[in-house]
Amino acid sequence: METGAAPHFEALFGHPPSVVAHAPGRVNLIGEHTDYNGGFVLPMAIPQRTRVELRPREGRTVRAFSATVGSQEGVQEFVLGQQAPGRGWLDYVQGVTLILQREGFSLGGFDVRVSSEVPVGSGLSSSAALDVCLLRALREAFSLALDDVRLALLGQKVENDFVGAPVGVMDPMACHLADEGSALFLDTRSMRYERVSLPAGVESIVINSGVAHNHAAGDYRTRRAECERAAALLGVPQLRDLTEADLPRIAALPEPLGRRARHVVTEDARVLATVQALRSGDLAALGPLLYASHVSQRDDYEVSVPQIDLLVELARGEPDVLGARLTGGGFGGSIVALARTGTGAGVAERIARAYSARSGHTATVLVP
Repeated sequence: METGAAPHFEALFGHPPSVVAHAPGRVNLIGEHTDYNGGFVLPMAIPQRTRVELRPREGRTVRAFSATVGSQEGVQEFVLGQQAPGRGWLDYVQGVTLILQREGFSLGGFDVRVSSEVPVGSGLSSSAALDVCLLRALREAFSLALDDVRLALLGQKVENDFVGAPVGVMDPMACHLADEGSALFLDTRSMRYERVSLPAGVESIVINSGVAHNHAAGDYRTRRAECERAAALLGVPQLRDLTEADLPRIAALPEPLGRRARHVVTEDARVLATVQALRSGDLAALGPLLYASHVSQRDDYEVSVPQIDLLVELARGEPDVLGARLTGGGFGGSIVALARTGTGAGVAERIARAYSARSGHTATVLVP
């Protein structure tokens, strides 16, 4: 959210913006930690959005202001070609410009104001929404020949190569191409995608636990390295190349590599089963898939925390909830649940109240 009374673009820079771009946050319905293993994911957009206002200016200097984080710092500056990490939220702006320059795109200086409704550290891709939003604005402002898939891939490069977060491609693809009414079924190896509508009988719920995470921290990086080691020991390029028929071989791996690989392989299978259930309107099949995904993240991948487990437990106690699970990279963040249409708001409020009373953290209902 914007901090109170943050100055508008014209008050900051003396002229109005020439380009305004938006990008949503995302919730991943199912398919966690599969994207950097070449697998399948099923994200959706959420209503909360990031907004970028931008105007090119003479010279090579970028002037940037965030109305959401760091607004007390005022306008920050850097010079194109002299980007250096370590400046907090500004690293995303610096990273986007540096990656575009490395990829051969021509940029000039610009003024930019950033604001966002996507809560930071919520597991809902606040950073990817910023990357995508800024790339969209720069594409328009500087007439960059940048197609949609490449734009998302450059967003991932910003996180991987400049910010230092080893995330997969799901987040920028979802923030760029997903919508709220359907799930984006994405094969992260081929980059083929299609939109799959939610059946009429269900609606989504997203609740932020109030426990923030950080993808640039060590646990996420460790999980990715464990997957790469497991794939090497199993003689495959990526865990995507395995199926559930390989689970006996996977079980023979040293721990925790066996459990890490088991999560990825079974999660890929759950994504495919969820897509089939959505297409056929099989509501009864959805809940067990979501709950099984959460258990796998909790026990095999070990990325859940007690607060998230409590939210899922409370959701399981609601008769109108079909299923619920941790969404996002883990170590905090949010849950996603599917509930019977028309019940989501009441269910979500009850879960949030009970969670806040039992955990000492304040839960925020983001959807509906």
